[in-house]
Amino acid sequence: MRDYVGTAEGRAARGLRVTIVRGVPSPWGEAVKGLLHVKRLDWLPVSFDVQDEALAAWTRELSAPVAMFDDEAPKSGAVEIMQLIERVAPDPVLVPEAQAHRVVQMAEQLLGQGGLAWSRRLQQVHSGLTKGAGFSAGVAGYLAAKYGYHAGAGESYGETVVALLRAFSETLAASDGPYLLGAKMCAADIQLACVIGLFAPLPQEVCAMHPKARAAFETMDEETRSALAPNLLAHRDHMYATHLEMPLTL
Repeated sequence: MRDYVGTAEGRAARGLRVTIVRGVPSPWGEAVKGLLHVKRLDWLPVSFDVQDEALAAWTRELSAPVAMFDDEAPKSGAVEIMQLIERVAPDPVLVPEAQAHRVVQMAEQLLGQGGLAWSRRLQQVHSGLTKGAGFSAGVAGYLAAKYGYHAGAGESYGETVVALLRAFSETLAASDGPYLLGAKMCAADIQLACVIGLFAPLPQEVCAMHPKARAAFETMDEETRSALAPNLLAHRDHMYATHLEMPLTL
């Protein structure tokens, strides 16, 4: 288990430092942690605090994860962080040169703005604000203001979620191996496994979540539940059993 540090200690350090939201298995943070675990890369986790002005000034963001490497500018997007990690630790290869465009595309579809995790979060916000399920009203209101929720687009978030779940299920079904691109794991396999946690978190004994947070993550309408195909869950289970760290450190 890694020891998290505060802003001052993180800023004074060298090497790779990453801000992480504590207490919940945020797919953005878990995906970065997964990449770093597979790469066996030494790094320093910095606790994210939205009220810490010094942290915001350092990272230039009010969200996490953000990666800082030595004196380089902070990297905040999923693709930016993925590419930084690949550059700092090129072995094992997780963004193969011949398939880099496809890996970047999948990273954006999974973790980019408007992608699967982003749309799932807004789907949960919409459910919390309109149906009394998903995120609580307080949490939903905060996330709605922060991430651009529009009530008029409420149903479209779920439509995007369903379409992307089906697309990734189809990609796995068409693969000639256990991974998205065939016989070898790529960065998007790690990201997909972590994003599936927004629908079906790992068991409590390896992913210790507050009951209300777990209930919110597991809230799904029937169309979403149907789109969460067995091969997506099997891929998630294979990734954690074979490659990723358990139990999760939240």
